[in-house]
Amino acid sequence: MDSRSLFSVRRLSKTFPSGRVALSCVDLEVARGEFIVIAGANGSGKTVLVKIMAGLMDASSGEVFFEGKPLSQAADALRVSAGLVFQDADAQIIGETVAEDASFGPKNLKLPQDAVKEQVLAALKAVGLEEKADFPARSLSGGEKRRLAVAGILAMGCKTVIMDEPFANMDWPGVRSVLQIAAKLKSDGKTVIMLTHELEKTLALADRLAVICGGRVVLDGTPRETLDNLKPEYGVRDPRCSYRAVEDCSWL
Repeated sequence: MDSRSLFSVRRLSKTFPSGRVALSCVDLEVARGEFIVIAGANGSGKTVLVKIMAGLMDASSGEVFFEGKPLSQAADALRVSAGLVFQDADAQIIGETVAEDASFGPKNLKLPQDAVKEQVLAALKAVGLEEKADFPARSLSGGEKRRLAVAGILAMGCKTVIMDEPFANMDWPGVRSVLQIAAKLKSDGKTVIMLTHELEKTLALADRLAVICGGRVVLDGTPRETLDNLKPEYGVRDPRCSYRAVEDCSWL
């Protein structure tokens, strides 16, 4: 196992009671400080994969290692180190106000009150929501709700942010607001795992691009290498059909 490895996924499989196979013998490495985009059509298995990696779902077989330890031994470290931004941002809102929502995580970690306040204010400032700290959380726009979810993760001190289809049902300003946060996370040295099929919006930020099809990782490499080997049956569109190069694939 590489000493830089943050997550190491080994022969991971998931079959639901209905008999549906969501994942089949998946291998994947994610290094510290890496920005990896995982692409795939709806139902390809990418959301199931990250839920297992985040400790929110059990695998049927195989194993996930976090910082060199099996998840069963690294649950506490994972809880304070990685956070998942769900596709449905509304489902993640718990607090009445923006500040209350962002404080849920650090309070749950039993941090001192002063530390909670300090970390929440810093996190809201990092995502550009400090002036809306007292606003009703559910009154925010779609992009702001996803930024709030990231703030809650940052307030816990997490160094890894997983985003599941962060551009779903979002207009151009919302996409840009989320991309600005993703770019800042990258510049701050955070590990970012982003699930999306909208590669034209974000691929310029990625260090790696993995493609999942039918519950298997079928491609994994630099964005250029992966795009050069795409097949129609993978259900992923090459954004270079509209953009000159990988470096141009961004809505920032």
